Amino acid sequence: MSLFQQSKRIVVKAGSNTLTHATGKLNIRKIEILAKVLSDLKNQGKEIVLVSSGAISAGAAKLGLDRAGMSVVEKQALAAIGQSELMNVYSRFFSDYGVQVAQLLLTKDIFTNPERKKHAENTFRALIEMGALPIINENDAVSDDEVTQFGGNDILSAYVAQFCKADLLINMTDVEGLYTKDPRKYADAELISRVEDINQVKSMAGGAGTEHGTGGMTAKITAAEMCVKAGIPMFILSGADPNILYDLADGKQIGTYFPAK
Repeated sequence: MSLFQQSKRIVVKAGSNTLTHATGKLNIRKIEILAKVLSDLKNQGKEIVLVSSGAISAGAAKLGLDRAGMSVVEKQALAAIGQSELMNVYSRFFSDYGVQVAQLLLTKDIFTNPERKKHAENTFRALIEMGALPIINENDAVSDDEVTQFGGNDILSAYVAQFCKADLLINMTDVEGLYTKDPRKYADAELISRVEDINQVKSMAGGAGTEHGTGGMTAKITAAEMCVKAGIPMFILSGADPNILYDLADGKQIGTYFPAK
């Protein structure tokens, strides 16, 4: 039995590069496929939690603005506009497959404040018991410092995996996994299928794949380090086609696997 099949509660992180076109606008076709696949996995008895990027990009696209060079306050305003647009798209697609979604917007201080963390955990538990699929994002509209900001949804997904006691974290990104070199620059870059010692691969991390993402491979390795120390395995997979989750469910060796300690 594959790790995926053994896992009951699975956190799936979809980054901006997975959810948007090169123009910065939402990739409707890909979001629809993601909704279908996650709904199907939920029908198999999995408890799916989605950590989703894309709010700022959706806000910029909604207003027809270029987010490049914008101030923090302007990006926060775009996030406030884009978050409702993003959830509207998710709600429409997931409802086609009979799945009710729920939105949770988090700030980093929730995890350092015991009382606020308890309230968040209670809300999450109730949503799972109701059969809803939580869609989690950083509350970009109010997060603006080290106390409240995660610094990207790669790190947020690791916090969420620990917070909801997940059995597995799947980080979907713009490359197939961790490579020995940046595959966008070097033809001889080789995919690393399994990482036993994270310290040995930290130097291989590069920057973000496109201008629409906030994290790069460094953030993903940091997220993996957080997870494996907490006993949660993690995969880095390509988000080019969300159907790849079926390959993982079938036990195929894809992406980069970080086994839990």
